Amino acid sequence: MAKRKYQPPSSIKNYSKAILDLFRSEPSKIFNYKQISKRLNITKPSVRKIVSKILYELADEGKLEEIDLGRFIITKRAREVILGTVDMTASGAAYIVPLDDRLDDVYVSSNHTANAMHGDEVEVAILKVKKSGKVEGEIVHIVKRSKVEFVGTVQMNKNFAFVIPDDRKVPADIYIDKDKLGKAKDGEKVVAKITDWPEGAKNPFGVIIKVLGMPGDNETEMHSILAEYGLPIHFPKKILDAADKIDTKITKEEIKLRRDMREVTTFTIDPYDAKDFDDAISYQELENGKMEIGVHIADVAHYLKEGSPLDKEAYERGTSVYLVDRVIPMLPEVLSNFACSLRPNEDKLCFSAVFEMDKEGNVSNEWFGRTVIHSDRRFTYEEAQERIESGEGDFSEIILKLNGIAKNLRKERFKHGSIDFHQLEVKFELDKDGKPIGVFLKEQKDAHQLIEDFMLLANRKVAAFIGQEKQKASKKAFVYRIHESPDPEKLELFAGFIKKFGYGIDTTSPKGVSRTMNKLMEDVKGKGEEQLISQLAIRTMSKAVYSTDNVGHYGLGFKYYTHFTSPIRRYPDVMVHRLLQHYLDGGKSANEELLSEQCKYASDREKLAAEAERASIKYKQVEFMKDKIGEIYTGVISGVSDFGIFVEIVETKCEGLVRLKALTDDYYFYDEKDFAVKGKRKGNVLRMGDEVTIKVLKADLTKKQLDFDLIDY
Repeated sequence: MAKRKYQPPSSIKNYSKAILDLFRSEPSKIFNYKQISKRLNITKPSVRKIVSKILYELADEGKLEEIDLGRFIITKRAREVILGTVDMTASGAAYIVPLDDRLDDVYVSSNHTANAMHGDEVEVAILKVKKSGKVEGEIVHIVKRSKVEFVGTVQMNKNFAFVIPDDRKVPADIYIDKDKLGKAKDGEKVVAKITDWPEGAKNPFGVIIKVLGMPGDNETEMHSILAEYGLPIHFPKKILDAADKIDTKITKEEIKLRRDMREVTTFTIDPYDAKDFDDAISYQELENGKMEIGVHIADVAHYLKEGSPLDKEAYERGTSVYLVDRVIPMLPEVLSNFACSLRPNEDKLCFSAVFEMDKEGNVSNEWFGRTVIHSDRRFTYEEAQERIESGEGDFSEIILKLNGIAKNLRKERFKHGSIDFHQLEVKFELDKDGKPIGVFLKEQKDAHQLIEDFMLLANRKVAAFIGQEKQKASKKAFVYRIHESPDPEKLELFAGFIKKFGYGIDTTSPKGVSRTMNKLMEDVKGKGEEQLISQLAIRTMSKAVYSTDNVGHYGLGFKYYTHFTSPIRRYPDVMVHRLLQHYLDGGKSANEELLSEQCKYASDREKLAAEAERASIKYKQVEFMKDKIGEIYTGVISGVSDFGIFVEIVETKCEGLVRLKALTDDYYFYDEKDFAVKGKRKGNVLRMGDEVTIKVLKADLTKKQLDFDLIDY
């Protein structure tokens, strides 16, 4: 590193900063006052004495350390540091993602992580910048722990125990004194809380706060996943008691305050096993030849009083969580399954978006407000689909007309930039004990898309009503669901990958991307690479989040979009209902700063829930394959890394790992740009999308991991 040239400080008060800057520029160097004076071009003896005094003052402040008489080095805490979040790797090394997104990630080797753990907010001091531009650093201070409670398995010794964390990103086992074990037994799954991690100690100290049960038991494993992600298992008694005390009767006085739509034909369409119905559709034909279609959403905000204990609990949860075998609801059952659920043959309070439309899907009039409805029929998706396909059965004529409008809405949406990703949802057939006995893919048919398109219409129109151009003079803070344009670099990598399959996309403009992405999705439909390319396309896109800063929804091609239609399971929808009513009543703009913080929190909770849901799917996939060790399957390479290739079994959609070190026919290395691993000697190439034959080697339920052996490629 080239030495900096310094000008003498312009005043005495600037000497301290200049000296500290010099030490920061060369953090491994030791200086005395003569060397400092020379570097700072200080020649006057009187000023050199001041330099010597300042060195000792900085040492007293803990910014310098006197190594030996008169010779100093900068302390770790005083170095120029970057604030960031730890992204821990399985090897124990980490990448620090700066909070300032203008800065590059900082690599930290395993011996410089200072007991930091994944997700912690830390200060990292820069050690060096390599010629390649890679920045290396050392964690010098842990600002905030992301979590201190971890799920793991008890490994008992005579007078103490260790808890072996399930999360492989936790760098050490947790030491538990004998008197901190509680009722935990050897081999049980528990939740351990880290209480201390002394500097220099190899392991953190902890206490067991909850015993979950024996590994392999379905309840234990599902509760473990919830605990691992810090998600609740049950509602506190005081919350259930508060819910039970809510007056759910619909009074005549309340009905008078609302638009009464109980005489309009109304029904719900939901999964066969659904218990909470938060949306319904109404239909009536108007004298002018058009149709009035209502999208009716459970008025959760009517029962969930802002600031109440129930409301605070719902906000903290943020969302319902859907594990493979259960739902962890955002609201207690008395609300989610009864008072708010739009059950058939019952009067219900709703917040509605009512549209006057023609059969092409053009909206000529719209109305938003509180209503009371009466659902005439509860359809499952399968029942609605039967009416679409056969044209027979009760309400079939209305469902067919709605389906025709939905198809026109969809066509128009795609014409204006909406991208049609083919997302296949993995579902399990479970026995009475929660054990998976079958795997199948949930198919999206017209009945599903009918509901989706009317929900999209309501979400879009509500957002546009608040945020449209004509209201810019009195801009109102609102909760938008935004989706930014994809990163150009990721798009180019994706375009390079699909080129190997003979496909291409136009990356020169946002409209070009969406138009050609839809053509790509159509071209791959029904082909072996469909699922792989669809999943990679989704990963290439940005993640949708909640925000007060409306930048539009790129994936849907909407300038305005929000979440209005699922308040039973999403707290942001409750926020949208409250804001919409506040503005309908002529209220002033809400506090945007507070709303922005709430949007960030809601996005974080949504991400956490999605990670837990994926973990439960992964566990059930491994559990399903547990008794299939030694069996041979056809698979597709679904991912590549520097330690192995991931293969998804075509038949079961279960993904496992083939480790590179297990491939003995060549020495393989990872080629990131080519989405492949390549053999150095023979030139063998294993690329994403390739069909291979594997044998199941191992099913590790603790790690939620399948290991495969590569038989043929």
